Amino acid sequence: MACRRRSGHHDPCRPSTQSWLRRQLLCREAHAAPSGCRAQRGHHNESSNFAPADAAQVDFGAGPVLTVEGIAVRTWIFVMTLCWSRHQYAEIVLDQTVETWLASHRRAFEWFGGCPDRVIIDNAKCAIIRACRYEPAVQRSYAALAEGYGFRIDACPPHDPQKKGVVESGVKYVKKSFVPLREFRDLADANRQLREWVMQQAGTRIHGTVHERPLTRFGVERPLLAALPDVPPVLSVWNEVAVHRDGHVVYKHALYSAPFTLVGKSLWLKATDTVIQLFHRHELVATHPRQRAGGRHTVRDHQPPEAQAWLEHDPQWCLARAKEIGPSCHGVILALFNDKVLVNLRGAQGIIRLRQKVGDQRLEAACERALAFSSAKYSTIKGILDKGLDSEPVPRPASAPTGAYQNGGRFGRDLQSLLIH
Repeated sequence: MACRRRSGHHDPCRPSTQSWLRRQLLCREAHAAPSGCRAQRGHHNESSNFAPADAAQVDFGAGPVLTVEGIAVRTWIFVMTLCWSRHQYAEIVLDQTVETWLASHRRAFEWFGGCPDRVIIDNAKCAIIRACRYEPAVQRSYAALAEGYGFRIDACPPHDPQKKGVVESGVKYVKKSFVPLREFRDLADANRQLREWVMQQAGTRIHGTVHERPLTRFGVERPLLAALPDVPPVLSVWNEVAVHRDGHVVYKHALYSAPFTLVGKSLWLKATDTVIQLFHRHELVATHPRQRAGGRHTVRDHQPPEAQAWLEHDPQWCLARAKEIGPSCHGVILALFNDKVLVNLRGAQGIIRLRQKVGDQRLEAACERALAFSSAKYSTIKGILDKGLDSEPVPRPASAPTGAYQNGGRFGRDLQSLLIH
């Protein structure tokens, strides 16, 4: 599967463009400055704002458009930069979901071999529900991750570019210095090349702000990072969901049951890769194995009593009740379950349920009449009962006129006379 950045393969200007880009990249690496080789100004004291292992800044934004088998695929770039050493973790991903945000954090901490004291973020929707200068509302899933790894979330005040710019934009740096002139077989190949670039080029350049190589400074910072937990925190996503009239909630196009007393209520759903949990007022009310899209998982005890009783009416239950009613009813239920096309469980349950309305005697008579007409169906039996035909005598099939075929018929002939001798 070929995977590359969208570009014109027959562009006559492409060689000169590539040459210009190479010169620009070499110029930046040599001088640690933006395009045009201008020296950076105004940020020479930024590194003094941070101590080793104090903070990391996350940048999450639009990445290059890749072409996979002729189809344009949009990507995003996740970059975490340690603020003191300026060493980076970078990854190209296919979405900006909470799941991806959390998983990228885990891979970044494992890449660094430790965790900083705080993570500075720019109010990404997958991390901050409501941006506020004084009391930002943190996404519950991200708060759980921070607690599990022991770092603090430092959300940038809205409309404050100075704090956001403390560390150079990781996404812009990757897009300008890594993406040009590269082609990728697939997403995995793109990330493999990106990791190599971080270690061989981005990490070994003389950084324009700290005037040292990020990997050299990282050697000092690495031992000061907080140790990772022996057991990585379980990545979980929280969502507020509603219990629908059928007693189920919906998450990622799959259905999960909740106690019937909570129909119409709002619950908190906690999702991991394998388990779904439902909470009402901080109390765990349901646990389910996670289903694929289109799946459904129902706990029988979540159903109301009448529904539970109905669910317990399996074929064995139906046959046992039919035998209590009479042989004709038992024969009807057997005929339904012997159908090679339909399951007919609901039809059998419906027939048994009719005994509550008409009694065993009438139901048995209706079943006998239905069998006589070879129509062992719920609709037939109900129609017989509705019309009162169960009290009518059951017609018996007429006997075959055998006499006409035993040498007594007008045109009867001896079989031997028809044979050639």
